Amino acid sequence: MTEITIKTSETTEKTEKTTGITLVEAITQALAYELAHDPDVIVLGEDVGVNGGVFRATQGLQARFGEERVRDTPLAENMIAGVCVGLGAMGMKPVAEIQFMGFMYSCVDQIISHASRLRNRTRGRLSCPMVIRAPYGAGIHSPEHHSESTEAIFAHIPGLRVVIPSTPLRAYGLLLASIRDPDPVIFLEPTRMYRLGKQIVPDNGEALPIDVCFISREGNDVTLVSWGAMMHETLKAAEILAESGIEAEVIDVATIKPLDMETILKSVEKTGRCVIVHEATKTCGVGAEIAAQIAEKGLTSLLAPIQRVAAFDVIVPLYRLEDYYLPSVERIVQSVLAVMEYK
Repeated sequence: MTEITIKTSETTEKTEKTTGITLVEAITQALAYELAHDPDVIVLGEDVGVNGGVFRATQGLQARFGEERVRDTPLAENMIAGVCVGLGAMGMKPVAEIQFMGFMYSCVDQIISHASRLRNRTRGRLSCPMVIRAPYGAGIHSPEHHSESTEAIFAHIPGLRVVIPSTPLRAYGLLLASIRDPDPVIFLEPTRMYRLGKQIVPDNGEALPIDVCFISREGNDVTLVSWGAMMHETLKAAEILAESGIEAEVIDVATIKPLDMETILKSVEKTGRCVIVHEATKTCGVGAEIAAQIAEKGLTSLLAPIQRVAAFDVIVPLYRLEDYYLPSVERIVQSVLAVMEYK
């Protein structure tokens, strides 16, 4: 029996290296790497220890690193955020999990009033190296508080970084960078992408740069800008458009605060057209900020009006209407065809 167990473990490890891992497994891998290599890192949250988190992103970490490093907390989000502020101010690197983004509003006082301004308040004497992770977004047939995409709330706050991965490889590298950052990071994980696909992710501890966009697909005719789960539909739309001879450049924003406008503007200068796709509601979304900056700094590059494809300005509906609520591949394609009408 012992021999079988060892072989199974070796086979599983070899399979993961050759076939890849999911986004949620990449999160676990990044957390394990930092816990193993940095004694100041601590993971905390509701059910993150014994149960491994609501989506099992912390599965096995408490058994490996102990209850002092991976701690279950009471059901008190405001307290979790407040503890992170205290730990961060005293030199620890807390990584908290909030079970769903819709539960983060209880944390807002601690995040906005304290975490985001601790460096400024103390004239740089203290920093607040903390990460708050939260699954976010619709598409998994959950009620509204479990499906919200309100990243613009946190993107509006000075002193915060807001990071949103779209692939397993980016989830691993961006989470490592976020944990190592000396200031607070809101790290939002698209639930729809948790197990949607796999990617080979070397567990080498190499972080990806935050505060920069990634070009996921190169093209010369139109710039598609997106992030998080909507990258899935955006890339599919780009493939369909290519069949009609329209080559779209697809940009994964990845860090929505601060925005890497240099990459976006360079792409728009090349293509002359821009369609912004996001899952959040349209009014006052991050897409509006991107559009405004393109209008301010790249207006002369535009050959057509900027288009935004977003969710409707309503509360996330129950799952019968969920697919209608979310921006679809068809809506993205139609928006691109509309901007291509301008010559």
